[in-house]
Amino acid sequence: MRHAEEVTFGGSGLDRAAELRGDIPAMAALMQAESSRTLALWRGKLLVAGEAAEPCRLPLDHPVLREARAAPLFLGREGKAAIFAHDLSAWEPEAAGDAEGGFLDQSEQHHPACAPDERFVELRTLLTRLTPRDAELGATARALFGWHASHGFCARCGAASDVFMAGWQRICPSCGAQHFPRTDPVVIMLITRGNACLLGRSHGWPEGMYSCLAGFVEPGETLEAAVRREVFEESGVRVGAVRYLASQPWPFPASLMIGCHGEAESERIEIDPGEIEEARWVSREELAESFAGAVPEIKPARKGSIAHFLLRNWLADRLA
Repeated sequence: MRHAEEVTFGGSGLDRAAELRGDIPAMAALMQAESSRTLALWRGKLLVAGEAAEPCRLPLDHPVLREARAAPLFLGREGKAAIFAHDLSAWEPEAAGDAEGGFLDQSEQHHPACAPDERFVELRTLLTRLTPRDAELGATARALFGWHASHGFCARCGAASDVFMAGWQRICPSCGAQHFPRTDPVVIMLITRGNACLLGRSHGWPEGMYSCLAGFVEPGETLEAAVRREVFEESGVRVGAVRYLASQPWPFPASLMIGCHGEAESERIEIDPGEIEEARWVSREELAESFAGAVPEIKPARKGSIAHFLLRNWLADRLA
């Protein structure tokens, strides 16, 4: 697909400088360099500034970084300047907001050591506003911090593990096992039959919201097989030919969304209510009207998601 990397989090050519991660003197020098900058995250939220919500690139001596309880992660280089990320999740704001109360946390938190227009914002609310570089940096930092938060102990022997390679590895001091950041492959499918596409909605989604079907790839399974299995399990629709279109890192918490196009061989829908709430065929004309807001009962996938990207490109006949 010619436009594959235009998707949010699609990549910006960031120099990740992997050769420096294990170079302790080089890391120490970068930590002292005046040109080095860092992103600040609080419980997965990114520190941004101004009405444009641009991610803050803080100097490494910024007072808010005193809230960090661990060494920063090394994300890479922008030109000659190093970019790090600090986790400030130990900070307890006076009012954290209702982070669990809805489909998307839209609360914002302000730290007293930051400027008045600087606040922590949920990354998913910024999908259509981030530059490709800011999106890649934000997604990388959030995914890495999420991995460290849930993988502090060795999966082999259960002992506490230590951080190495500037945040890109954990090593168990007890049994010597090495652990690396994980990414879970998820297929997300644009399933078509003639002039219609198959859309579904999960339990708990906002009223009227529909998206492409999706599911995790199982061990020993090809992407094509995963597409056919997931679509049949969720909707009862049989799928024939499958082809890859595009991918999107989705650090909520650690997925790689693998966008595929599948051609349906059957039309009858029989959902598994344990998997999804509803599925339906939507014509090109209906979908175009829903994107324009003219079909209240069908709200398309959120802007910035790979589902929205795939559907937009299908409407524009740009899947080739």
